[in-house]
Amino acid sequence: MNINILIFISCICLFFIIGKIFIVPIKWILKLIFNSILGGILIYIINIIGATWGFHIGLNFYTSILIGILGIPGAVFLILIKLLI
Repeated sequence: MNINILIFISCICLFFIIGKIFIVPIKWILKLIFNSILGGILIYIINIIGATWGFHIGLNFYTSILIGILGIPGAVFLILIKLLI
């Protein structure tokens, strides 16, 4: 019976150690997903405002990830690329 308790306690400790190791990458991934969603919303707003002048940025995975990583400078970068090309 004592060996079962020891195995149970060691499994719980191992679970917490693995949880500590993986919590930072999971937080980073969740933050990237949240920022990408906000980037997609920003592109949508830019497209609504730009529709008056015929300006459109493609709303896809890559552009929203770019804005999710870079933030407002990423949106400005996409606008400048669209205007120059």
